Formats: sequence, structure tokens, C-alpha cells
Amino acid sequence: MSDVQHKSALLPLKVDGLHLTLGGQSLLCGIDLMIAARGVTVIMGPNGAGKSLLLRCLHGLLVPDVGQIQWNGMAMSGRVRRCQAMVFQRPVLLRRSVLANVRFAQKAHQLVDEESALAFLEDMRLADIADRPARKLSGGEQQRLALARALATRPDILFLDEPTASLDPASTRIIEDTVGFVSQRGTKVILVTHDLNQARRLADDITFLAGGKVCEQQSAEAFFSAPQSPQADDYLMGRLPEI
Repeated sequence: MSDVQHKSALLPLKVDGLHLTLGGQSLLCGIDLMIAARGVTVIMGPNGAGKSLLLRCLHGLLVPDVGQIQWNGMAMSGRVRRCQAMVFQRPVLLRRSVLANVRFAQKAHQLVDEESALAFLEDMRLADIADRPARKLSGGEQQRLALARALATRPDILFLDEPTASLDPASTRIIEDTVGFVSQRGTKVILVTHDLNQARRLADDITFLAGGKVCEQQSAEAFFSAPQSPQADDYLMGRLPEI
């Protein structure tokens, strides 16, 4: 596995009183968070809880109406963004080869290095199709390419928005193994998933959202053994929330 990173100088991450309104609807309501510098933080919650919106706010893709997001005391800036990478549920790939997608991302971060680009593809089991058009890949291959491209920029913080949704078991295993490895090497991972088993395998701590609010935040072990909120208990037991 390619060498990736170290402990980030941008963490811990603190969120105070974050509100987000879109289309006249309040979607995130007074989010307060403290995310540790190490490990895998998993964000969970029912559909419509605001998980992906929160991730986009943290990455700077959406600007909240109210509230602060501070990276080790610093506000969002170009420097902060350059230390981050994000992989979406549906990857957006360039109309170029597999290898050219990784090279483009590295060039944007002034990290042009063909040898390391190939190494990241090797990690994702994509080196043998490096010359293939990226948009001709299968869904699992595209997502693995998106992850290789993100890691090739050597981010301190890696955001993943349901990266294995609808993927085959082999691609899911490769992605999960990679997440575990880069986390151990010091890259902070913040992951949105609906997959309870995946969360159990990967999470060091859980942030649980419902109705645009944080219902609880605790270690993964404590969350799965004794959830503190009725919303999380219902979620884990597969009960639909009352309307």
C-alpha cells in the first residue's frame, strides 16, 4: 500500500451552532461537534437526516447560514481545502484515462509523480487498466479510481460519502481495507454510511444525526452497545421513526 500521510495540523475539528437552509427548508439545525484528530469518524442516521449536507459543509462545498467550522482554530481557507479530499457516492471522473485522472489531481496539488500515481492505482487493483478511459469502467472500478485519485493528493483529511453503496463485495473490501490502512497511517477519515456492519468494522467513533440535528456522538463500541438517544436506538433496531 502506498505511503499516504501523517497526523494533520488541521485537527481537531470543531463545529459550533451550524445551521443550513436550502430552498426555504431548514436542513441542519444547530449542529455542535468536536471531531478528534485520529481515527475513523462515521456519520450515521436515517434518510434525510442531513449527513451528506454536513459533509459538504465541512469540506467547504456548502456555506452554512449560521455557525462556525474551525480546523484546529482556523476557518475554512484555500490552505485548509488543499489538505482535504472527498469521494462522493457517484464519482465524477474526467474524460481521460484512468492514469490521467490521478495525474490531473496530483498536478492540481503540485504533486506530479507518475511512479506514485501508478502505485496508488496498484493499491486499488487498477494498474492493469491504467490506459483505459475512466468513464468506461464499472461502478466499482470508478469508485476505486475516485479513491485512488483522492489519496494521490496526500490529504490530511479524507471525506467519504457512502463510498461503497451498491458496490460488489470485492470493491467494498478493497475500499474498506484502504480506509483502515490510511487511518492507521494518520489520515483522518470522516465517513458517511448506512451500512451498520461497515460502521462496526471501520468506526472509532459515531456521530448520529436525525432531523438535521446531532442526537449523539460517542465511541463506536458505546454507540452500538448502548445508544444514548431514542432516535439512535430506533435506527439500530430497524424501527421507522414516528411521524
